[in-house]
Amino acid sequence: MANTSQSRRRAALLVSAVAVLGLTTACGDGSGTVSSPQTQSGTAAPAGGDPTTNGSGTPASTSSGTSTATGSDSTSSGSSTSTSTSSGSGGTSTGTGTASSSRCHTSELKAKVGGNDPGAGQENFPIVLTNTSGRTCTVRGYPGAAFANASGTQLGPDPQRETGTTAATVTLKPGQSAWAGLTFSNPEISGAKTATPATLVVTPPDEKDPLKVTWTNGAVPVSGNSSSVRLTVFSAGTGS
Repeated sequence: MANTSQSRRRAALLVSAVAVLGLTTACGDGSGTVSSPQTQSGTAAPAGGDPTTNGSGTPASTSSGTSTATGSDSTSSGSSTSTSTSSGSGGTSTGTGTASSSRCHTSELKAKVGGNDPGAGQENFPIVLTNTSGRTCTVRGYPGAAFANASGTQLGPDPQRETGTTAATVTLKPGQSAWAGLTFSNPEISGAKTATPATLVVTPPDEKDPLKVTWTNGAVPVSGNSSSVRLTVFSAGTGS
């Protein structure tokens, strides 16, 4: 009876040993070593369900502004936009700093100088660009400008840009205009040396080819005291 009980215990121990051995073999890779856990690729979100990530540690959505430079002015823009519309022959000014492939080219524009609006010893003229093409185009920033004599030689230094003004993209439909201010101190008051130009050479923003406008407004300062000529950025309208 005792021998029978011992035989049964040995048999039970043998069965347990075989079961353990079989379990160890199932977890191996056939070489006697345990394989590392295997991971399948997928797109499951990380545990915790962070909604700001896409599962790779990268934010699922980002917000960024763009910096662009158009015309003669560079600006950064986010998502905010301010607009103002001028009636009549003027275009539409927008505060968006978006670079545009639809800018007005020199061949699509006509330039003129508007009437003087003097004040406080200053002479103030609008430089007006009008869209003569059959398409809508844009201007933005400062014009290029220089006084020249009959032979084309520049008189005086390059005009300076008026600071403290904000550029806006001016959209011009066919026939609409934009203007930029040209201002200088009255030479009779400032005592600056003068010359009388034959033309005002105007270059639209971001263009290389200029437009020539006959100058009929007399002497301008070219050197000496208070001889600076200043330019403002383009705005919608004709400046009158």
